[in-house]
Amino acid sequence: MLNRIVLIGRLTRDPELRYTQNGVAVASFTLAVDRNYKNANGEKETDFIDIDVWRQQAENCANYLSKGKLAAVDGSLRIRTYENSEGQKRKAVSVLADSVQFLSPKDSGNYAPARQEAPPQFARSRDDDEMLGDDDLPF
Repeated sequence: MLNRIVLIGRLTRDPELRYTQNGVAVASFTLAVDRNYKNANGEKETDFIDIDVWRQQAENCANYLSKGKLAAVDGSLRIRTYENSEGQKRKAVSVLADSVQFLSPKDSGNYAPARQEAPPQFARSRDDDEMLGDDDLPF
């Protein structure tokens, strides 16, 4: 048996990162994937597919993907059944990602980490520059 899905699309929102009680990271986002054909009106239709990704890959997605970014997802289809508050059975469909590839180029104007951290600041004194001479530089 085989349950494998490969998708390429754009994120409809920033990934939502959360952690389980055991501290395992999980990120969720929705991927907009165009269909290969046009409808009767000549327009392409789009499917909106929920993606779940775990552990380090989840943290990477949360840090480097954001709304509008192009991504490729390789994973498996999950279909869960549940009962809503009115007692009706419902199904929830999502993709459990094994791998997420970031396809938007780094140098594009809209590719910036979603959550940028400021670089650490080091205290400097005036004596720091005087401590190094020209002979101490590696070039």
